[in-house]
Amino acid sequence: MRNRNSYFLLPYNPKLRERAKELRRAGNLCEVLLWQQLHKKKFKQYDFDRQKIIGNYIVDFFCGNCGVVIEIDGKSHDNTIEYDNERNAYLEGLGLIVIHITAQDVLHNLDGVMQILYDHPALRAPLQGGE
Repeated sequence: MRNRNSYFLLPYNPKLRERAKELRRAGNLCEVLLWQQLHKKKFKQYDFDRQKIIGNYIVDFFCGNCGVVIEIDGKSHDNTIEYDNERNAYLEGLGLIVIHITAQDVLHNLDGVMQILYDHPALRAPLQGGE
């Protein structure tokens, strides 16, 4: 069950709406593969969003049930350490947990990635106070 109170209280920059749509349509292979495992409540009955706007950032995946952001780190993250650290600090400052997964792991060990997510403490129990 999605925690609607915390979900709708997240900061949102409407100027990023079109960019988020473009990213969804672009169909990055790693994101599509992981999305196939997460969408329609396939993973622990949790409700995930893809390319979710939080503040001035667009995160790869967001689980409103647990307050978890999942980021797939591929080549686009190679020279963005400072930016990624700023984004992580911002998201964590909102009380969110950020989980990073490498694109290579998604491509070559998707079962292992899903097991890591399944066992991750932040994805064990949903936040209280849903709907």
